[in-house]
Amino acid sequence: MCGNGSSGNPNSTAWSPGFVGEVSKLVLMVVLVIAITLGNLLSLLVFLCLKPFRTSQGYLKASLALADLAVGLIIVPYSVYREANGLFFGTKQQETGPSDQLACLLTGPIFAGCTFVSISTIFLLSLERSVAVLQPLQRKRVITKRRTLWLILVSWALSFSLAVIPLLSAPDITLQYSPCNKMCSYSFPPDKLPEPRWNVMLLYPVFDFSLLSGTFAINAVTFATLHRYCKMRKQLGEEQLSSSRLSFSDITAAKTIGILTFAFSVSFIPIAVFVVGSVAGHQWCQFSFYAFWILTSNSCWNVAIYSVWDPKFRQGLRELFTKPVPPSCSLEVHSSAPAYVADLKQMFCPDRI
Repeated sequence: MCGNGSSGNPNSTAWSPGFVGEVSKLVLMVVLVIAITLGNLLSLLVFLCLKPFRTSQGYLKASLALADLAVGLIIVPYSVYREANGLFFGTKQQETGPSDQLACLLTGPIFAGCTFVSISTIFLLSLERSVAVLQPLQRKRVITKRRTLWLILVSWALSFSLAVIPLLSAPDITLQYSPCNKMCSYSFPPDKLPEPRWNVMLLYPVFDFSLLSGTFAINAVTFATLHRYCKMRKQLGEEQLSSSRLSFSDITAAKTIGILTFAFSVSFIPIAVFVVGSVAGHQWCQFSFYAFWILTSNSCWNVAIYSVWDPKFRQGLRELFTKPVPPSCSLEVHSSAPAYVADLKQMFCPDRI
């Protein structure tokens, strides 16, 4: 590390394999900050500023992008700050002052809360697509913007409530910056054997795997229905299926959400294994880095999945860069305020609309 003057040859210390590895991790973090921030800002612009995307599905995807954006703007930059101080200014990662403790007290629950928001939003997206596929004639009556916005608020409130449960239920569980995973994370006293009250940490993988199981079950029903529909369309023709006709956009959206579910599951499994191992008393330093940062990298996967699998999203990106700014994004005239503002007014004050 820089700042260690015990070595006789500074160059050998500066370019040691350990130093190069730490610099590589720092570069990865900086790349993630850029990718997560730019990707999710683009997603928010598409889903909130373009009229065709101001739907229940669009608002759910905007909620997902907002949670990912928080990771890119708050969580990863703090890790970059701590690692840069350690590498270039010789600040020991174990030395923490009141400001560092406060930062961990904020960033730790935010990361956990945003993870819960992501999986709960993916569950709601799968549920929304299932209703749209199974009941195409009633979906506008069942899936309303007002209900969607309420579900988004509930998912955020529930997610961040779950994020602080370990701090409230087990006093010896603290938030500390870990030199292993390069993040502020929940930690146990190093000089104690595992205790039953530490099992509260198992709430995280249990909650996420429960929602993921429900999401996979919903997606299975949706894809089975789509398979039957496509098979019947080939046999009977589209004219005889006009009463329950599904658009290409409906089918593509269902497939995209299925891919989102699979991608999140792959990124979450390592962190779930790490949490269970930590509760059991295992200390997997190197593995914890890969577990945390694989999950973090998921925050920039969603926009890539939309861009590859969703032609409608690609069209929205082209409109953003090739057309003038939509009136709904302008703040100059009150009457042209974004449509989602009107939806929020309708949700909280329905009698005034």
